[in-house]
Amino acid sequence: GEIWNRRKNGEIYPEWLTINAVRNDQGKIVNYVSIFHDITELKRQQEALEHQAQHDALTGLPNRVLLNDRMQMSLARMKRSGKKVALLFLDLDNFKHVNDGFGHPAGDKLLIDLSRRLKAQLRAGDTLARQGGDEFLVLLPEVEGVDDASVIAMRLLESIQHPFYHQETEYYVTASIGVTIAPNDGNDPDTLIKNADMAMYRAKKLGRNNFQFFTPELDGQAHRRISLESQLRKGLELEEFELHYQPLVSSASGAVIGAEALIRWRHEGRLIAPSEFIPLAEESGLILPMGEWVVKTAARQAVKWQNDGYDLNISVNISSRQFAGQDLVGLLREVLASTGLHSGRLYFEITESLLMDDIVKARKILGELRELGGKFYLDDFGTGYSSLSYLKRLPLDGLKIDRSFIRDISTDADSRAIAAAIVSLAETLNLAIVAEGVETEEQLAILRSMSENLIIQGYLASPPVPPDLFETFLQPGCFAVAWRSSTCLI
Repeated sequence: GEIWNRRKNGEIYPEWLTINAVRNDQGKIVNYVSIFHDITELKRQQEALEHQAQHDALTGLPNRVLLNDRMQMSLARMKRSGKKVALLFLDLDNFKHVNDGFGHPAGDKLLIDLSRRLKAQLRAGDTLARQGGDEFLVLLPEVEGVDDASVIAMRLLESIQHPFYHQETEYYVTASIGVTIAPNDGNDPDTLIKNADMAMYRAKKLGRNNFQFFTPELDGQAHRRISLESQLRKGLELEEFELHYQPLVSSASGAVIGAEALIRWRHEGRLIAPSEFIPLAEESGLILPMGEWVVKTAARQAVKWQNDGYDLNISVNISSRQFAGQDLVGLLREVLASTGLHSGRLYFEITESLLMDDIVKARKILGELRELGGKFYLDDFGTGYSSLSYLKRLPLDGLKIDRSFIRDISTDADSRAIAAAIVSLAETLNLAIVAEGVETEEQLAILRSMSENLIIQGYLASPPVPPDLFETFLQPGCFAVAWRSSTCLI
């Protein structure tokens, strides 16, 4: 077996000892022979392997394996002591910017320096572990409650506020922290880590550089999200989605000159608005097949109206996820070839933030789409970066004044001035102007005073409606110049 022995110089060392008895002719034991091996090096290798299995290679902190073991022990002690256990989930904000700006070695150095700062703020019995990437977990055994956890969370955030350095460059980072308390929020490591993770994402949504506690509502939201994503996938398979169309109307003549295609989800007898499922579709990647379906369906509807003799443009919204991950050029080429839609009839509505992510790539994609006959509205103009340089660098066809300016145009002088400036700018650049969210005659009158060539979109004309109802607007006499005189208004 394995024993600990002492060398002649007094040093303790491990050895593997085998002892055999030596017997005489009568079978009586007359001696013992022991053979031993010094296993000091073997022990060192085992300890190194155990340390590697339980610690993070970069920072030397405990990893998830060792943290789970310590959490199990802390939770067991909690039942005897009656005190609580807190778990903090810390994630750096925009850590990718450090890697992109300075390189991955600088990012590694930041994580090492950060781990030292965080560890210095903890008590002797606390555990700081690295979850992976820029995520850290802090185990606080034997706390009285939320106040103790809050103090530690604030100390951690304050320690991060001091500058970090890359060579001669000084820079700053922030972090978001989620906090969960046992036994209130769970009694096992997996549940506590999951709950702290959800609380951390809530901290990010609330502006980053803060900490938030887990609440049962967060767990309910997570379950609803998982359920809704599953229903979304099935909805695509079962063809539960449909397009409604909102008229684009000439402010001068009242004639319908186009429509914006807006997706709706008819699920379990209820019509669900995009605001309820589009963000989830973006996060899950379902926006790609959904966006392709929207483009193809809108194009087929446009061809039907085209064949019926109506001169209409159809616009569809393009998300940043689609712009980055979908072959829009190939999709438009396929749509035009398979439907027979006339070139120049399909408009893509894009946002300023989408363009600013990669202006060079955006210019290339828009240029290729333009060659195929695609046209472009810049949506929500005035609410994003509003850099005027890309208005001349990109092949845009029109600007859409954001509804927030239109909503207050009759009561707020600043909104009215901004709308007038956008109209003047668009006319100077020979761009079409679409005013979104027009709901009252007063708003319409103010917009008409700014220009004779506006395109109106909003509930004053009509909410988004199914294709068959939209066709009512295309009949003679609808949307007359007086607007109120038409019997076709919804």
